[in-house]
Amino acid sequence: MDTLRRFNTPAWGEDLSSVSFPKFEGDTETDVCVVGLGGSGLSCIHELLRLGQRVVGLDANSVGGGAAGRNGGFLLAGLSVFYHDAVAALGDARARRIYQLTLDEMDRIAEDAPHTVRRCGSLRLASSEAEERDCALQLAAMRADGLAVTPYDGRDGRGLIFPADGSFNPLARCRTLARRAVELGATLHERSRAYSLDNGEVRTNDGRVRCNHVIVAVDGHLELLLPELAGRVRTARLQMLGTDPAPDVDIPRPVYSRWGYDYWQQLPDGRVVIGGCRDRFVEDEWTTDTDPTSEVQQCIERVLRDTVGVTQHVRHRWAAAVSYSAGILPVMEQVRQGVWAIGGYSGTGNVIGALYGRMVAQIAVTGKADLLPALAPNA
Repeated sequence: MDTLRRFNTPAWGEDLSSVSFPKFEGDTETDVCVVGLGGSGLSCIHELLRLGQRVVGLDANSVGGGAAGRNGGFLLAGLSVFYHDAVAALGDARARRIYQLTLDEMDRIAEDAPHTVRRCGSLRLASSEAEERDCALQLAAMRADGLAVTPYDGRDGRGLIFPADGSFNPLARCRTLARRAVELGATLHERSRAYSLDNGEVRTNDGRVRCNHVIVAVDGHLELLLPELAGRVRTARLQMLGTDPAPDVDIPRPVYSRWGYDYWQQLPDGRVVIGGCRDRFVEDEWTTDTDPTSEVQQCIERVLRDTVGVTQHVRHRWAAAVSYSAGILPVMEQVRQGVWAIGGYSGTGNVIGALYGRMVAQIAVTGKADLLPALAPNA
């Protein structure tokens, strides 16, 4: 465990040199500057290009180097809360509409980066009688709205299967979207931290971008870059580990258990990736630090051994920063004149983040978006 810092590399890809973009230097002008080159930022860039905008994208690290390329690789329909909780908070019609939008977005993700996606479903595994009762409520609410869900009673326990869900390689998807964005005319820069966003200008240590609109899509650390959002979003650390191929287990679909606090899946090559235990170290994990810790890693490894039944060597340990929203919906708003922000996906940004990326692009450029009635936090 004393070498955790050296291991802070996700299982999704080791050859980060396969895609690289230059550091931003000098001054330039463009229509829109997007800060953050993860899944939501890249989806935003593609929508801006579709709208005929000139785009410059900046990232403090690398494409997909934040949570977008360091998460569990789950593709889940809906919001971060379970469906019946979304119905209680938003009403039946709106919750159903959001769920359908995320199903459609998974189809789009599969079409845009087909080699990265598996539509294998997902399993919510109940860890207690209380959670079994909650699964029954979720089952009833989804069936009432005609959404695909099947009760599960098998070797792993009881729960629910969601056949439309899936998994993907999140880092590979980000790299695919970035390459395509450049081919379509966007200019992308890595290792270019934005420290000033105001008055139609984004400043880095080595240059300045003048633009009509700024869109911030960084999720983790969002309240540091835009202090106006402090109290509305809060950064947390999520930790994971990955093993060598494990031929002695067969996990056909991504699993989330214990109310979603623990989650794992087996990759096509047999490796197992698993994360969780944040709730057992709540105050420690409300942090902007992105180094894995011995305490949480040991907790995750106990789940790996005792619950999942994997004995293979741990090859990777890593962590990422994400932001949690104070409300049931993520943040999307104009924080300053000409500066828009999206984020606060509460740990489930792979699908909903892509939707918010496209929506904010439309709002910033045209003042309207078809997605707005369903997804706007104040709608």
